[in-house]
Amino acid sequence: MTAPIPRDIPDLPAVPGVPALPPSPVPATAVVAPVRRPLTAAYRLLVALAAAAAVTIDLILGSPTRVLSYFSVQSAILLALVFTVSAKRAWSARRPLSGTLTGATLLYVLITASVYHLLLADAATPFSMTGGTTPPTGWQALANHALHTAIPIAAVVDWLLLTPPGRLHLRRAATWLLYPLAYLAFSFTRGELLLPGTPARYLYPFLDVDLHGYKSVLGNALLLGLSFYALAVLLVALDHARPNPIRHRSHHHAKTGFRLQPPVG
Repeated sequence: MTAPIPRDIPDLPAVPGVPALPPSPVPATAVVAPVRRPLTAAYRLLVALAAAAAVTIDLILGSPTRVLSYFSVQSAILLALVFTVSAKRAWSARRPLSGTLTGATLLYVLITASVYHLLLADAATPFSMTGGTTPPTGWQALANHALHTAIPIAAVVDWLLLTPPGRLHLRRAATWLLYPLAYLAFSFTRGELLLPGTPARYLYPFLDVDLHGYKSVLGNALLLGLSFYALAVLLVALDHARPNPIRHRSHHHAKTGFRLQPPVG
């Protein structure tokens, strides 16, 4: 026989020494299934190869030292490296690169495009590089178009259609300007090391100390720096306002299984 079950069970005392479970530091948005994105990986790899090809053409057709001194070439090299790593991570469903790095890369190629089309390629501006010179043809024209137009557009397409929003932060906008500031110092140092009268002593007309003097060049750099910061702030604002192009994929995979891993972008 068994003892009857009492009607009232007294409260059991708490077991000493057993702490309560701490709250999980993992946000709910991080609880998604890992997703391989082969199309995204293929696109980014193609963009990286296009950037590398454009830089290679310039290196073959021109002086490597001079070519590597251009901001447009340096930003294209950075984009090729970042997109190659991003392609690998999208292919293997690994954690994406930080928004600080990808945002800086996007900003630099947009700076390349905006400065070229608004200042250097426009014959109406005082800093135009088209007046009195023969426009590039053949492979040189192809590389020029890729560096200043096609690759920046491809980077914007990747940001808008293949990258989750909300990854850029305003506190990083000023940090992104450290590289343009370092490039300004590099331009001054390069100009001082080259002999006066050397062709392309200063690679960009708005940084040409021989023509404008340091006071005017620093004024130009200040205006450009403010414009670059405004562009960075605009990118951050748009990144937080735009819709998520891959949300439906994340929701679909979230229904099929859960793992603690951030969304791959």
